[in-house]
Amino acid sequence: MNKIIVIGAGLAGCEAANTIAKYGIDVELIEMKPNKKTPAHKTDMFAELVCSNSLKANRVDSAAGLLKEEMRRLGSLCLEAAEVSKVEAGGALAVDRDIFSKYITDSILKNEHITVSHKTVEELPQEAITVVATGPLTDDALAQNIKNYCETDSLSFYDAAAPIVTKESIDFSKAFFASRYAYEEENGDYVNCPMNKEEYEIFYNELINAQSAICHDFDVYEGCMPVEVLAKRGIDSIRFGPLKPVGLKDPRTGHRPWAVVQLRKENASGSLFNIVGFQTNLKFGEQKRVFSLIPGLENAEFMRYGVMHRNTFINSPKLLNPDLSLKKNPNIFFAGQLSGVEGYMESAASGIVSGINAVRHLSGEQPLVLPNFTMIGALLNFICDSGVTDFQPMGANFGIIPPLENHIRDKKERYKALADRSLVWYEECYKDENCN
Repeated sequence: MNKIIVIGAGLAGCEAANTIAKYGIDVELIEMKPNKKTPAHKTDMFAELVCSNSLKANRVDSAAGLLKEEMRRLGSLCLEAAEVSKVEAGGALAVDRDIFSKYITDSILKNEHITVSHKTVEELPQEAITVVATGPLTDDALAQNIKNYCETDSLSFYDAAAPIVTKESIDFSKAFFASRYAYEEENGDYVNCPMNKEEYEIFYNELINAQSAICHDFDVYEGCMPVEVLAKRGIDSIRFGPLKPVGLKDPRTGHRPWAVVQLRKENASGSLFNIVGFQTNLKFGEQKRVFSLIPGLENAEFMRYGVMHRNTFINSPKLLNPDLSLKKNPNIFFAGQLSGVEGYMESAASGIVSGINAVRHLSGEQPLVLPNFTMIGALLNFICDSGVTDFQPMGANFGIIPPLENHIRDKKERYKALADRSLVWYEECYKDENCN
Protein backbone atom coordinates (compact mmCIF):
# COMPACT_ATOMS: atom_id res chain seq x y z
CA MET A 1 0.00 0.00 0.00
CA ASN A 2 1.60 3.24 -1.18
CA LYS A 3 0.03 5.28 1.63
CA ILE A 4 1.16 6.32 5.09
CA ILE A 5 -1.19 7.00 8.01
CA VAL A 6 -0.59 9.88 10.42
CA ILE A 7 -2.66 9.93 13.61
CA GLY A 8 -3.08 13.37 15.16
CA ALA A 9 -3.12 16.80 13.52
CA GLY A 10 -1.15 18.70 16.10
CA LEU A 11 2.19 20.28 15.28
CA ALA A 12 4.02 16.94 15.02
CA GLY A 13 1.32 15.24 12.98
CA CYS A 14 1.00 18.14 10.54
CA GLU A 15 4.77 18.29 10.06
CA ALA A 16 4.87 14.52 9.47
CA ALA A 17 2.00 14.61 6.96
CA ASN A 18 3.42 17.62 5.12
CA THR A 19 6.89 16.05 4.95
CA ILE A 20 5.55 12.74 3.62
CA ALA A 21 3.47 14.54 0.99
CA LYS A 22 6.59 16.33 -0.30
CA TYR A 23 7.82 12.96 -1.51
CA GLY A 24 4.62 12.44 -3.53
CA ILE A 25 3.36 9.82 -1.07
CA ASP A 26 -0.33 9.83 -0.17
CA VAL A 27 -1.17 10.45 3.48
CA GLU A 28 -4.28 9.76 5.51
CA LEU A 29 -4.20 12.26 8.36
CA ILE A 30 -6.59 11.16 11.11
CA GLU A 31 -7.80 13.78 13.59
CA MET A 32 -10.52 13.32 16.21
CA LYS A 33 -11.51 17.02 16.21
CA PRO A 34 -14.17 18.34 15.79
CA ASN A 35 -16.00 15.13 16.71
CA LYS A 36 -14.10 14.90 19.98
CA LYS A 37 -11.93 17.41 21.84
CA THR A 38 -9.76 17.41 24.93
CA PRO A 39 -10.41 20.04 27.62
CA ALA A 40 -7.31 21.90 26.36
CA HIS A 41 -8.56 22.42 22.81
CA LYS A 42 -10.72 25.41 21.94
CA THR A 43 -10.87 25.44 18.11
CA ASP A 44 -11.36 22.96 15.29
CA MET A 45 -8.13 23.96 13.55
CA PHE A 46 -4.99 21.84 13.24
CA ALA A 47 -1.72 22.58 15.09
CA GLU A 48 -3.55 24.43 17.84
CA LEU A 49 -1.30 26.19 20.36
CA VAL A 50 -3.05 25.39 23.63
CA CYS A 51 -0.73 27.22 26.02
CA SER A 52 1.74 30.00 25.26
CA ASN A 53 1.94 31.63 21.84
CA SER A 54 5.72 31.88 22.17
CA LEU A 55 7.97 29.52 20.22
CA LYS A 56 10.92 30.64 22.37
CA ALA A 57 14.18 32.32 21.41
CA ASN A 58 15.07 33.09 17.82
CA ARG A 59 18.85 33.53 18.22
CA VAL A 60 20.74 30.74 16.50
CA ASP A 61 23.22 30.64 19.40
CA SER A 62 20.37 29.61 21.74
CA ALA A 63 19.09 26.03 22.01
CA ALA A 64 15.58 27.00 20.86
CA GLY A 65 16.94 29.15 18.02
CA LEU A 66 19.27 26.43 16.76
CA LEU A 67 16.43 23.91 16.84
CA LYS A 68 14.30 26.18 14.66
CA GLU A 69 17.15 26.91 12.23
CA GLU A 70 17.71 23.18 11.77
CA MET A 71 13.97 22.73 11.20
CA ARG A 72 14.13 25.37 8.46
CA ARG A 73 16.84 23.29 6.77
CA LEU A 74 14.43 20.34 6.88
CA GLY A 75 11.53 22.30 5.36
CA SER A 76 9.33 22.96 8.39
CA LEU A 77 5.68 23.86 7.76
CA CYS A 78 5.34 25.25 11.28
CA LEU A 79 8.10 27.77 10.70
CA GLU A 80 6.46 28.84 7.43
CA ALA A 81 3.32 29.47 9.47
CA ALA A 82 5.29 31.32 12.14
CA GLU A 83 6.74 33.73 9.58
CA VAL A 84 3.30 34.84 8.39
CA SER A 85 1.78 34.99 11.89
CA LYS A 86 4.60 36.41 14.02
CA VAL A 87 4.00 39.21 16.50
CA GLU A 88 6.47 41.46 18.30
CA ALA A 89 8.13 39.63 21.19
CA GLY A 90 11.68 40.96 21.51
CA GLY A 91 14.20 38.20 20.93
CA ALA A 92 11.56 35.46 20.93
CA LEU A 93 9.48 34.13 18.06
CA ALA A 94 5.85 34.61 19.06
CA VAL A 95 2.80 34.17 16.86
CA ASP A 96 -0.85 35.04 16.54
CA ARG A 97 -2.11 31.59 17.41
CA ASP A 98 -5.22 31.73 15.20
CA ILE A 99 -3.32 32.90 12.10
CA PHE A 100 -0.63 30.28 12.84
CA SER A 101 -3.10 27.40 13.08
CA LYS A 102 -5.18 28.60 10.10
CA TYR A 103 -2.10 28.73 7.86
CA ILE A 104 -1.21 25.13 8.75
CA THR A 105 -4.82 23.93 8.47
CA ASP A 106 -5.23 25.52 5.04
CA SER A 107 -1.89 24.10 3.85
CA ILE A 108 -2.88 20.59 4.90
CA LEU A 109 -6.41 20.76 3.45
CA LYS A 110 -5.26 21.99 0.04
CA ASN A 111 -2.44 19.44 -0.27
CA GLU A 112 -3.44 16.97 -2.98
CA HIS A 113 -1.52 14.15 -1.33
CA ILE A 114 -3.21 14.50 2.08
CA THR A 115 -6.68 13.17 2.91
CA VAL A 116 -8.08 14.16 6.30
CA SER A 117 -10.32 11.74 8.22
CA HIS A 118 -12.17 13.04 11.28
CA LYS A 119 -12.50 10.08 13.63
CA THR A 120 -11.16 8.68 16.89
CA VAL A 121 -8.52 5.95 16.64
CA GLU A 122 -8.74 3.36 19.40
CA GLU A 123 -6.11 0.85 18.24
CA LEU A 124 -2.69 1.05 16.61
CA PRO A 125 -2.69 -0.09 12.97
CA GLN A 126 -0.60 -3.25 12.77
CA GLU A 127 0.24 -3.46 9.06
CA ALA A 128 0.15 0.07 7.60
CA ILE A 129 3.13 2.37 8.02
CA THR A 130 1.90 4.81 10.64
CA VAL A 131 3.11 7.90 12.47
CA VAL A 132 1.47 8.25 15.90
CA ALA A 133 1.45 11.90 16.96
CA THR A 134 -1.55 12.14 19.27
CA GLY A 135 0.05 14.43 21.83
CA PRO A 136 0.14 14.71 25.62
CA LEU A 137 -3.63 14.32 25.93
CA THR A 138 -3.93 11.13 23.84
CA ASP A 139 -7.44 9.70 23.93
CA ASP A 140 -7.87 7.15 26.73
CA ALA A 141 -8.77 4.20 24.49
CA LEU A 142 -5.74 4.62 22.23
CA ALA A 143 -3.48 5.28 25.22
CA GLN A 144 -4.62 2.04 26.80
CA ASN A 145 -4.07 0.17 23.52
CA ILE A 146 -0.53 1.57 23.25
CA LYS A 147 0.12 0.57 26.85
CA ASN A 148 -1.12 -2.98 26.25
CA TYR A 149 0.69 -3.35 22.95
CA CYS A 150 4.03 -2.01 24.10
CA GLU A 151 4.11 -3.34 27.71
CA THR A 152 2.22 -2.36 30.82
CA ASP A 153 4.98 -0.22 32.36
CA SER A 154 5.87 1.68 29.20
CA LEU A 155 3.35 4.52 29.22
CA SER A 156 3.10 7.41 31.65
CA PHE A 157 0.02 9.55 32.13
CA TYR A 158 1.67 12.30 34.15
CA ASP A 159 4.86 14.26 33.81
CA ALA A 160 6.58 14.54 37.19
CA ALA A 161 10.02 15.75 36.23
CA ALA A 162 12.69 17.05 38.59
CA PRO A 163 14.99 19.90 37.46
CA ILE A 164 18.08 19.02 35.44
CA VAL A 165 21.42 20.86 35.61
CA THR A 166 24.67 20.49 33.70
CA LYS A 167 27.51 18.68 35.39
CA GLU A 168 30.00 21.42 34.48
CA SER A 169 27.96 24.03 36.36
CA ILE A 170 28.06 22.12 39.68
CA ASP A 171 30.59 23.46 42.19
CA PHE A 172 32.60 20.40 43.20
CA SER A 173 34.50 22.34 45.83
CA LYS A 174 31.29 21.83 47.83
CA ALA A 175 29.55 18.89 46.13
CA PHE A 176 31.04 15.39 46.04
CA PHE A 177 30.46 12.02 44.42
CA ALA A 178 29.45 9.18 46.74
CA SER A 179 26.90 6.44 47.27
CA ARG A 180 25.32 5.91 50.66
CA TYR A 181 27.53 4.01 53.15
CA ALA A 182 30.40 3.89 50.61
CA TYR A 183 32.63 6.47 52.29
CA GLU A 184 35.77 5.62 50.38
CA GLU A 185 34.10 5.38 46.97
CA GLU A 186 35.24 8.43 45.07
CA ASN A 187 33.22 7.54 41.99
CA GLY A 188 29.86 7.01 43.64
CA ASP A 189 26.58 7.00 41.77
CA TYR A 190 25.33 10.34 43.12
CA VAL A 191 26.49 13.92 43.33
CA ASN A 192 25.87 15.06 46.91
CA CYS A 193 25.30 18.67 47.97
CA PRO A 194 25.71 18.82 51.78
CA MET A 195 23.99 21.38 54.00
CA ASN A 196 24.69 22.44 57.55
CA LYS A 197 21.79 23.33 59.87
CA GLU A 198 21.81 27.03 59.01
CA GLU A 199 21.96 26.43 55.25
CA TYR A 200 19.13 23.91 55.49
CA GLU A 201 16.84 26.22 57.46
CA ILE A 202 17.38 29.09 55.00
CA PHE A 203 16.64 26.78 52.09
CA TYR A 204 13.60 25.26 53.82
CA ASN A 205 12.00 28.64 54.55
CA GLU A 206 12.47 29.85 50.99
CA LEU A 207 11.08 26.58 49.62
CA ILE A 208 7.85 26.60 51.61
CA ASN A 209 7.21 30.26 50.80
CA ALA A 210 8.00 30.10 47.08
CA GLN A 211 5.31 30.75 44.46
CA SER A 212 3.68 27.81 42.71
CA ALA A 213 2.59 27.73 39.09
CA ILE A 214 -1.11 27.86 38.27
CA CYS A 215 -2.60 24.46 37.51
CA HIS A 216 -5.34 24.39 34.87
CA ASP A 217 -8.15 21.88 35.15
CA PHE A 218 -6.64 19.78 32.37
CA ASP A 219 -3.10 19.53 33.70
CA VAL A 220 -3.42 18.65 37.37
CA TYR A 221 -0.99 16.04 38.62
CA GLU A 222 -2.39 13.57 41.11
CA GLY A 223 0.14 10.80 41.59
CA CYS A 224 3.25 12.33 43.14
CA MET A 225 3.87 14.94 45.82
CA PRO A 226 5.79 18.12 44.97
CA VAL A 227 8.83 18.67 47.19
CA GLU A 228 7.44 22.02 48.39
CA VAL A 229 4.18 20.36 49.49
CA LEU A 230 6.09 17.65 51.38
CA ALA A 231 8.21 20.36 53.04
CA LYS A 232 5.12 22.09 54.41
CA ARG A 233 4.38 19.05 56.60
CA GLY A 234 7.15 20.11 58.96
CA ILE A 235 10.68 21.42 59.07
CA ASP A 236 12.21 17.93 59.17
CA SER A 237 9.85 16.33 56.61
CA ILE A 238 12.26 16.58 53.66
CA ARG A 239 15.32 16.04 55.88
CA PHE A 240 13.90 12.58 56.58
CA GLY A 241 12.80 12.25 52.96
CA PRO A 242 14.69 13.22 49.78
CA LEU A 243 17.31 15.22 51.73
CA LYS A 244 18.16 12.54 54.29
CA PRO A 245 21.90 12.53 55.04
CA VAL A 246 22.06 8.95 56.31
CA GLY A 247 25.05 6.94 55.05
CA LEU A 248 26.95 9.95 53.72
CA LYS A 249 30.02 11.80 54.96
CA ASP A 250 31.08 15.26 53.82
CA PRO A 251 34.78 14.96 52.85
CA ARG A 252 35.33 18.60 53.85
CA THR A 253 34.30 17.98 57.48
CA GLY A 254 34.60 14.22 57.89
CA HIS A 255 31.08 14.21 59.40
CA ARG A 256 27.56 13.49 58.33
CA PRO A 257 25.84 16.66 57.02
CA TRP A 258 22.61 18.03 58.48
CA ALA A 259 20.91 17.41 55.12
CA VAL A 260 22.01 16.35 51.62
CA VAL A 261 20.54 17.09 48.23
CA GLN A 262 21.44 14.31 45.80
CA LEU A 263 21.74 14.50 42.03
CA ARG A 264 21.62 11.47 39.75
CA LYS A 265 23.03 11.04 36.25
CA GLU A 266 20.35 11.84 33.66
CA ASN A 267 22.02 10.65 30.46
CA ALA A 268 24.57 8.02 29.49
CA SER A 269 27.35 10.54 28.87
CA GLY A 270 26.95 12.04 32.35
CA SER A 271 26.70 15.64 31.13
CA LEU A 272 23.32 16.14 32.85
CA PHE A 273 22.16 15.45 36.41
CA ASN A 274 18.65 15.61 37.86
CA ILE A 275 17.89 16.72 41.43
CA VAL A 276 16.56 13.57 43.08
CA GLY A 277 13.10 13.81 44.64
CA PHE A 278 12.58 17.41 43.54
CA GLN A 279 9.40 17.03 41.52
CA THR A 280 7.89 20.47 41.85
CA ASN A 281 5.11 22.77 40.79
CA LEU A 282 7.02 25.97 41.56
CA LYS A 283 7.27 28.70 38.92
CA PHE A 284 10.44 28.37 36.85
CA GLY A 285 11.91 31.62 38.22
CA GLU A 286 11.27 30.43 41.76
CA GLN A 287 12.99 27.12 41.04
CA LYS A 288 16.09 28.97 39.84
CA ARG A 289 16.06 31.25 42.90
CA VAL A 290 15.36 28.63 45.58
CA PHE A 291 17.34 25.69 44.22
CA SER A 292 20.39 27.92 43.69
CA LEU A 293 20.52 28.19 47.49
CA ILE A 294 21.67 24.56 47.60
CA PRO A 295 25.44 24.44 48.29
CA GLY A 296 27.18 23.50 45.05
CA LEU A 297 24.30 24.67 42.87
CA GLU A 298 24.73 28.42 43.35
CA ASN A 299 25.68 28.82 39.69
CA ALA A 300 23.87 25.79 38.34
CA GLU A 301 22.82 25.94 34.70
CA PHE A 302 19.28 24.57 34.50
CA MET A 303 18.63 22.64 31.29
CA ARG A 304 15.09 21.75 32.33
CA TYR A 305 12.95 22.96 35.20
CA GLY A 306 10.69 20.67 37.16
CA VAL A 307 7.16 20.19 35.87
CA MET A 308 4.05 18.38 37.02
CA HIS A 309 1.14 18.06 34.62
CA ARG A 310 -1.00 15.70 32.57
CA ASN A 311 1.26 14.38 29.85
CA THR A 312 0.93 11.01 28.18
CA PHE A 313 4.28 9.76 26.89
CA ILE A 314 5.93 6.45 26.15
CA ASN A 315 9.14 5.11 27.65
CA SER A 316 11.03 5.93 24.46
CA PRO A 317 14.51 4.70 25.51
CA LYS A 318 13.01 1.26 25.98
CA LEU A 319 10.61 1.24 23.03
CA LEU A 320 12.00 3.26 20.11
CA ASN A 321 14.73 2.76 17.54
CA PRO A 322 16.92 5.79 16.69
CA ASP A 323 14.70 6.51 13.66
CA LEU A 324 11.65 6.86 15.99
CA SER A 325 10.16 3.54 14.88
CA LEU A 326 8.85 1.07 17.41
CA LYS A 327 11.27 -1.77 18.16
CA LYS A 328 8.38 -4.19 18.35
CA ASN A 329 6.92 -3.08 15.02
CA PRO A 330 9.09 -0.91 12.72
CA ASN A 331 5.99 0.06 10.71
CA ILE A 332 4.91 2.28 13.61
CA PHE A 333 6.66 5.61 14.26
CA PHE A 334 6.09 7.95 17.20
CA ALA A 335 6.41 11.72 17.16
CA GLY A 336 5.56 14.76 19.26
CA GLN A 337 5.10 14.86 23.00
CA LEU A 338 3.86 11.28 23.04
CA SER A 339 7.40 10.27 22.01
CA GLY A 340 8.92 12.09 24.98
CA VAL A 341 10.02 15.43 23.56
CA GLU A 342 8.89 18.55 25.41
CA GLY A 343 7.81 21.74 23.67
CA TYR A 344 6.04 23.03 20.56
CA MET A 345 9.03 23.14 18.23
CA GLU A 346 10.58 19.98 19.63
CA SER A 347 7.32 18.17 18.83
CA ALA A 348 7.25 19.64 15.33
CA ALA A 349 10.89 18.68 14.71
CA SER A 350 10.24 15.07 15.69
CA GLY A 351 7.28 15.08 13.30
CA ILE A 352 9.52 16.08 10.41
CA VAL A 353 12.05 13.33 11.15
CA SER A 354 9.37 10.67 11.70
CA GLY A 355 7.82 11.65 8.36
CA ILE A 356 11.13 11.36 6.53
CA ASN A 357 11.79 7.97 8.11
CA ALA A 358 8.30 6.66 7.40
CA VAL A 359 8.92 7.42 3.72
CA ARG A 360 12.36 5.83 3.81
CA HIS A 361 10.90 2.74 5.48
CA LEU A 362 8.24 2.52 2.76
CA SER A 363 10.94 2.82 0.10
CA GLY A 364 13.32 0.35 1.76
CA GLU A 365 15.98 3.03 2.27
CA GLN A 366 18.27 3.61 5.23
CA PRO A 367 16.70 5.82 7.93
CA LEU A 368 17.76 9.37 8.67
CA VAL A 369 19.51 9.53 12.04
CA LEU A 370 20.83 13.04 12.55
CA PRO A 371 24.23 13.41 14.28
CA ASN A 372 24.07 13.95 18.02
CA PHE A 373 25.99 17.23 17.69
CA THR A 374 22.96 18.75 15.95
CA MET A 375 20.15 19.94 18.21
CA ILE A 376 17.47 17.74 16.66
CA GLY A 377 19.85 14.79 16.56
CA ALA A 378 20.83 15.28 20.21
CA LEU A 379 17.20 15.55 21.28
CA LEU A 380 16.10 12.41 19.48
CA ASN A 381 19.24 10.59 20.59
CA PHE A 382 18.33 11.46 24.18
CA ILE A 383 14.79 10.13 24.02
CA CYS A 384 15.99 6.93 22.32
CA ASP A 385 19.09 6.50 24.52
CA SER A 386 18.90 3.17 26.34
CA GLY A 387 21.28 4.60 28.96
CA VAL A 388 18.62 7.03 30.20
CA THR A 389 16.93 5.81 33.39
CA ASP A 390 13.70 7.06 34.96
CA PHE A 391 12.86 8.69 31.63
CA GLN A 392 11.07 12.05 31.61
CA PRO A 393 10.36 14.28 28.59
CA MET A 394 13.13 16.56 27.35
CA GLY A 395 13.27 19.82 25.43
CA ALA A 396 16.05 21.37 23.38
CA ASN A 397 19.10 22.40 25.39
CA PHE A 398 22.85 22.51 24.89
CA GLY A 399 23.44 20.10 27.77
CA ILE A 400 22.42 17.11 25.62
CA ILE A 401 24.92 17.96 22.86
CA PRO A 402 28.44 16.45 23.07
CA PRO A 403 31.03 19.06 24.14
CA LEU A 404 33.48 20.70 21.78
CA GLU A 405 36.96 19.20 21.51
CA ASN A 406 38.41 22.47 22.78
CA HIS A 407 36.35 23.68 25.73
CA ILE A 408 35.27 27.33 25.59
CA ARG A 409 34.69 28.85 29.02
CA ASP A 410 32.49 31.74 27.93
CA LYS A 411 28.97 30.30 27.68
CA LYS A 412 27.78 32.59 24.89
CA GLU A 413 30.83 31.85 22.75
CA ARG A 414 30.54 28.13 23.53
CA TYR A 415 26.90 28.01 22.44
CA LYS A 416 27.73 29.86 19.23
CA ALA A 417 30.47 27.35 18.45
CA LEU A 418 28.10 24.45 19.11
CA ALA A 419 25.52 26.03 16.79
CA ASP A 420 28.12 26.63 14.09
CA ARG A 421 29.23 22.99 14.26
CA SER A 422 25.67 21.84 13.68
CA LEU A 423 24.88 24.19 10.83
CA VAL A 424 28.13 23.39 9.02
CA TRP A 425 26.99 19.77 8.96
CA TYR A 426 23.64 20.74 7.43
CA GLU A 427 25.43 22.82 4.81
CA GLU A 428 28.08 20.26 3.91
CA CYS A 429 26.63 16.85 4.68
CA TYR A 430 22.83 16.83 4.72
CA LYS A 431 21.53 15.79 1.34
CA ASP A 432 17.84 15.12 0.87
CA GLU A 433 16.59 17.10 -2.11
CA ASN A 434 13.06 15.75 -1.90
CA CYS A 435 12.68 17.16 1.60
CA ASN A 436 14.25 20.59 1.07
